[in-house]
Amino acid sequence: MSSYSPRRVRDDTPLLNREINGRPITYLDSASSTLPPRPVIEAMSRYYELRHANVHRGVYQTAVEATDVYEGARAATARFINAPRGVDEIVFTKNTTEAFNLLAKSWGAAHLKAGDVVLVTEMEHHANIVPWFQLRDQIGIEVRFVPVSDDFRLDVSGLDRLLEGVKLFSFTAASNVLGTRNPVKELTRIAHDHGALVALDAAQSVGHQPSDVVDLDVDFFCFSAHKMLGPTGLGVLWTRAAILESMPPFLGGGGMIADVRVDGYVPANGPTRFEAGTPPIAETAGLAAAIRYLEGLGLENIARHEEDLTADALKRLANEFDGRVRIIGPADAVDRGGVLSLDVDGVHPHDVAQVLDQFGVCVRPGHHCAKPLMRRFNLAATARASFGPYSLTTDTDVLLEALESAVTMFG
Repeated sequence: MSSYSPRRVRDDTPLLNREINGRPITYLDSASSTLPPRPVIEAMSRYYELRHANVHRGVYQTAVEATDVYEGARAATARFINAPRGVDEIVFTKNTTEAFNLLAKSWGAAHLKAGDVVLVTEMEHHANIVPWFQLRDQIGIEVRFVPVSDDFRLDVSGLDRLLEGVKLFSFTAASNVLGTRNPVKELTRIAHDHGALVALDAAQSVGHQPSDVVDLDVDFFCFSAHKMLGPTGLGVLWTRAAILESMPPFLGGGGMIADVRVDGYVPANGPTRFEAGTPPIAETAGLAAAIRYLEGLGLENIARHEEDLTADALKRLANEFDGRVRIIGPADAVDRGGVLSLDVDGVHPHDVAQVLDQFGVCVRPGHHCAKPLMRRFNLAATARASFGPYSLTTDTDVLLEALESAVTMFG
């Protein structure tokens, strides 16, 4: 049974006890990285304190225990996203970016040829753009973009035309700039009707709402542990077992082979063929703990809480500052995540962020690795605030107070 309380999550999160510039920290950068609770930190510490060893090699007790930790995290991840074939479909990477690079450089290089088309959107993170451009430069594929409309949502009016000849439609579940949540199931259905596979960037959704790859019916699913209360340095690529079996290894070395001879090698079966070298073992312990923690809170509860926070913040921001603070994203909380990209009239986002820091408010200034989207709206950068499971309306109170100071300071 769920026992979700954002105050409980705050009590479990050590970093939220800090003070910044003499004020309690107001952490509003969860779109960049969520804060790990104590159970995650303790799980990683237990690995280092009690069972630090390499995996899949040793037969001594701690090595066996380390392997159990690592493979146990794979099983927990498979359960968390409802992978049909379980552990056989979960590949550990170091982040979402590496997951997309693996997708492009393994599946893409093996299954696409010159003239084939990959469709992405204007709201994508660079991780879901650059690897496809690299493949375009290497083998001659075409990369198309679904435009974003003036209301900060995908313009799907020409989607049927854009999908002609497309082999893969790769898009984000939720924009890390706009907060827009895309209609994943509808877009996936249309793509499949046109014979295209679907890759989903779930980095901004997986820690904020339930994720079920069977229900979504996608073909690839990529995310990072640090976006879901887990550690940095660990990501996941899920795909159907049949597709995974058709993908050649991306990296070569120890751990990813079945055999090596002087005349060649045979790769291992299953996900380990993509996990060359010593993997991030402690981080998988943290991921498994984060999954248990999120399941205990209930992803549906987190989604409702963040939607309420977002609706409240949007309303209050719209009624303050005489129009000097513009929200770059949908104006209401319907089909929207807790990401608030702010454009303060006449003030550079880095200056806004520095003023907010004086109040202990943590936001992220910059282009958020989404330059095509920034150019679409004639912006160089925004100051982005974003909520997590530990966020409260009092965080919005402090944000508004700090923004008032920034607007006043810069006249």
